[in-house]
Amino acid sequence: MLAGVSVEYYARLERGNLGGVSESVLDAIARALRLDEAERAHLFDLARAANTTTRPRRKPQRQVSPSVQRILDAMTTVPAFVQNGRLDIVAVNRLGRALYSPMFDDPARAPNFARFIFFSPHATDLYVDWDEAANTVVALLRTEAGRDPYDKGLSGLIGELSTRSEEFRTRWATHIVRLHQTGRKQFHHPVVGALDLTFDVMDLAASPDLKLIAYSAEPGSASADALNLLASWTASLDQTHTEPNIS
Repeated sequence: MLAGVSVEYYARLERGNLGGVSESVLDAIARALRLDEAERAHLFDLARAANTTTRPRRKPQRQVSPSVQRILDAMTTVPAFVQNGRLDIVAVNRLGRALYSPMFDDPARAPNFARFIFFSPHATDLYVDWDEAANTVVALLRTEAGRDPYDKGLSGLIGELSTRSEEFRTRWATHIVRLHQTGRKQFHHPVVGALDLTFDVMDLAASPDLKLIAYSAEPGSASADALNLLASWTASLDQTHTEPNIS
């Protein structure tokens, strides 16, 4: 009644039959259900996919342009990385690699936040609030699945997670979606200890599938000191690895 559509029509939409539905009807339903920004965008993504006659196959981006990598490398005081919709890390700076060092243990496979969260024993040690991190990952994958339901790689990742992790299966069944733009995350890093950081997500206009994410700490805070310590520790490791052996 609030949306101004019949019970039969609304029931058809709830069953997933979104073919031919107009934007005005979707707007009315979104208002009636009081959907937030992420949920409304997800509803429109689902309708767009249902009304698309062709199924475009996109190849996920596995690398960034040299200029984007230079920007990352120039960000020496903040951890930063670029990820795609499947939550693969496709580029990272030195401090970002140090923050998420356990994720880079397998050089044969692209580091992926979902696999790290649900498969790695290090994840529960690194994230102070592992439940929130897990919920965020699932919500982002659900959002991406609505945006691009024909991505075979994404479907394969979700299938792998569902098969191997009951924690993932339980969360996936909730159908939660979420925007990931800014917020706070707390870490317990094995080298520098507690980190309370703010993250900001930036779209890369030249690469719509990619997002640049950077973490920062309040100036003068203990977390800022810890980040500086992590940067020094990483620099000392790099120097050790590059110095020639003259013995």
